Amino acid sequence: MELQQIVKWIDGIRGTIGQVVVGKDDTVDLLLTSLLANGHALLEDVPGTGKTLLAKSLARSLDCSFKRIQFTPDLLPSDVSGINYFNQKSGDFEFRPGPVFANVLLADEINRATPRTQSSLLECMEERQITIDGVTHRLESPFLVIATQNPVDNQGTFPLPEAQLDRFLLRITMGYPSFEESKDILLRFRESNPLDTIRPAATAEEVVAAQKFAAAVRISDDLLNYIIRIAEASRSHPDVTLGVSPRGSQALLKASQAYALVRGRDYVTPDDIKSVAVSALSHRLLIRNAVRGREQRAEEVVRKLLNEVEVPAEPAVLSERR
Repeated sequence: MELQQIVKWIDGIRGTIGQVVVGKDDTVDLLLTSLLANGHALLEDVPGTGKTLLAKSLARSLDCSFKRIQFTPDLLPSDVSGINYFNQKSGDFEFRPGPVFANVLLADEINRATPRTQSSLLECMEERQITIDGVTHRLESPFLVIATQNPVDNQGTFPLPEAQLDRFLLRITMGYPSFEESKDILLRFRESNPLDTIRPAATAEEVVAAQKFAAAVRISDDLLNYIIRIAEASRSHPDVTLGVSPRGSQALLKASQAYALVRGRDYVTPDDIKSVAVSALSHRLLIRNAVRGREQRAEEVVRKLLNEVEVPAEPAVLSERR
């Protein structure tokens, strides 16, 4: 698959999502970054800001299987993964797949479920497989989990444990729309829901091919060192109890490569790393003495690190292209 082909269908997905979601160009690019990096995305903000709508719009833009789970306190792990049930007609146990067996899984309000149910996603998010009653089932590619969550201070929420947060490539904040965007939303949804009219802009095979292309996006040794220095600086920051792990460094690398592709390039620049660093690293930091506002403080720490760590003057890969 050529770069221009990928750029063309990325623009097609953007346009399809843009028929439904007003504004949020940066948010859409980060969500596409998660898709191309073969990672998972956590959409976070207060209820009503369009998290579920954005996730559904991306799913409708892809010619892939899609399932949605509404997470609630009484949701069981088997409701997510599936169960072996006794078929009285055949006289034997049969496996009934759960909604996790889909290309795109929307875990809506994931932090309203208990930690036990949340943990049912750990294996499938990391290893693209799930084990039920001792039998391992492989999940089809592509496999993308888009989870939405409300702020932890909201009533009836359970904080996601560090191991669960670490499975998400990016944590993306929606934010409120501007005045003009709010007016456009009212006009667009006044008579009907545009989500019902959009058509797929990419197939599952194209997504898999683009993911392979993203993994091969070029990055210089200077920028690899830059990523490592950011991770090391987080571990010695006075406000941080637990810094960026090697998995976090890998996430920043993969996100930077995919973001470069989203921006139409086959090589990574320092700005690509800076553009995804807050979303890729802030949810992996354990902030000291942070009872409330942990996410905001973590984002501030990452931004300070980006200002303090020296940026390579010019990636070698760019010099080679000239």
